[in-house]
Amino acid sequence: MSAHYDSYDYHSYWAGRDYEHHAEKIAIESTLSNLGKFNHLIEIGAGYGRLTKIYEKYAKKITISDPSKQLISIAKKNIKGKKFSFELGDLSSIAQKYKNKYDLVIMVRVLHHIENIENAIKDLSTITRKNGYLLLEYANKLHFKSICREIANGNLNFAYDMTPKFVGKKQKNCIPFLNYHPKLVYETLQKYKYKILTERSVSNIRNSTIKKYVPLNLMLILEKLLQSPLAKLHFGPSIFVLAQKS
Repeated sequence: MSAHYDSYDYHSYWAGRDYEHHAEKIAIESTLSNLGKFNHLIEIGAGYGRLTKIYEKYAKKITISDPSKQLISIAKKNIKGKKFSFELGDLSSIAQKYKNKYDLVIMVRVLHHIENIENAIKDLSTITRKNGYLLLEYANKLHFKSICREIANGNLNFAYDMTPKFVGKKQKNCIPFLNYHPKLVYETLQKYKYKILTERSVSNIRNSTIKKYVPLNLMLILEKLLQSPLAKLHFGPSIFVLAQKS
């Protein structure tokens, strides 16, 4: 992942994606607001620190981690304060260095780049303290538009197939992008001693036409109302899960 994001302008990727960013902000704040303040939080794959201002008030110490030298360098320039530290490395390398260290682990827009979900969640469990929390986002294989597309193509067994779905073409030396079946995510979390506490369906009304004609503020009002009830249906393209390690 590091080579890809070292040569990719990830900051520019978010230009024009205010709805998606604020939808994730709603999910994070709604999830963390009732949990109190944590001693030590780490964000895995934090990039340039896009989400830092959203969660920084919830922890005394915060570690910003990413495998990209370029993105960590930008984060160091933009994020100041004694509570912050920075770690260059991917999830696997961090799990080798730190065991049972963090009482809150956040990982957003990372799992879809990992082909081995078993190893990923095992590593997340390794760095999470007993009774600590994991806030995990994953790209949802069973989101509404995907199901409609599969049914239109005559694939009626789609909802039962837990194989991760590659988005786009699988090519050598290209970073993978996978959508995961909710059942696979939850079974793997439970295998590594996580108890699912809450879910939120995110970016539920992501659509280029809607974004063009509907004011952002109205979209976000609807998003906030929909995230919790639509989670039961796994409606949106992105699902946020809060789990606690037993």
